[in-house]
Amino acid sequence: MSDPLNERLNKILPRVISDEFLSGSGIGNEIAFYIFDYPPEDELRVRDYLRTLLDHIPKQKHGLRVKHIDLFDFVMDYLKSRKLLDKAIQMQRDKGDEALRKALAGPLHESKLSAVFAEVAKPEQHDLVIVSGVGSVWPLLRSHTLLNNLQPVMGKTPLVMFYPGRYDGQSLRLFGKIKSNNYYRAFKLVPQ
Repeated sequence: MSDPLNERLNKILPRVISDEFLSGSGIGNEIAFYIFDYPPEDELRVRDYLRTLLDHIPKQKHGLRVKHIDLFDFVMDYLKSRKLLDKAIQMQRDKGDEALRKALAGPLHESKLSAVFAEVAKPEQHDLVIVSGVGSVWPLLRSHTLLNNLQPVMGKTPLVMFYPGRYDGQSLRLFGKIKSNNYYRAFKLVPQ
């Protein structure tokens, strides 16, 4: 019996280490953003695969400089650096999720985070940036607006976002249910 997700996962490594992918061949003047969408119920399988992928990339392509950013860890580190994490945890306990979301809307606005993301990702020093943790950080951070704000900071460095939901080339649907505004600037990493 075939496993469609496993078949797609097995195509990622050869794709992301290929010279064509890393140089942006075939995408014209488009930004090198890619989305690997998958059923949200397979989140743990994809996390396991991602650890394997990050372990195998340097073995398959020596010298390839890869940066992995888990958005949940990224946001937690950012809140800690701004001395907001403990306050945010207390606010969530005292006033609930919606109050926390509203309070963090300013500090976590994607236009502010894009510069911080660039400092962490260092796209000028890496050949590939891999992003995960999209579902873990929602609704504090919206992936489509983050991607929009990352366009000017990523340069030619390819970015691959692992996305628990659906991407049809026109819009993102987190967890297969929550529709985002149209986002059509990314390519599907491995079509279904």
